Amino acid sequence: MWLVVGLGNPGARYSRTRHNAGFLVVERFAAEQGLDFREKDDYRICAGPIDGERIGIIEPLTFMNRSGSAVTKVIDKYHIPPERIIVIHDDLDIPTGRLKIRRKGSSGGHKGVESIIQSIGSRDFIRVKIGIGRDDTVPVESYVLSKFRRDELPLIRDAVAQAAESIGAIIAGGIDKAMNRYN
Repeated sequence: MWLVVGLGNPGARYSRTRHNAGFLVVERFAAEQGLDFREKDDYRICAGPIDGERIGIIEPLTFMNRSGSAVTKVIDKYHIPPERIIVIHDDLDIPTGRLKIRRKGSSGGHKGVESIIQSIGSRDFIRVKIGIGRDDTVPVESYVLSKFRRDELPLIRDAVAQAAESIGAIIAGGIDKAMNRYN
């Protein structure tokens, strides 16, 4: 079984903000697969077969800094190893609208990724990073919780579509092929 985790913050206040790029991607991916989310405990989940593989998709509802607790509940229940977890999240250090797929690594300062690393005790999960850029005139905390500017929307729409597509590519063809195609 694969687990796809979209990172973001719950609630209308955070909808469509930069920090919710992970939610945008998994919601698109689930819709393309004909899957519907349901709320359970402190996450939203949907599941189904994709390319002959069983897959679960979650959105932690614990706020970004505590995402790991929801992820841990799911991986413990279904016995999912870290290398079969794909975490989708925003990244300040990547230009807006660009993608970067990584096999494993550090949190890079991302609080949601750090929470997952601490909770599951491993850095060996796949990351699909969505570039949200950076604005040095705005404090980071305010910037990540801001909505995309009108001129950024086409870039983000394309990035969300590519990131959703990359999930299927990772599952069907492996991470190396997906990295070659999307990085």
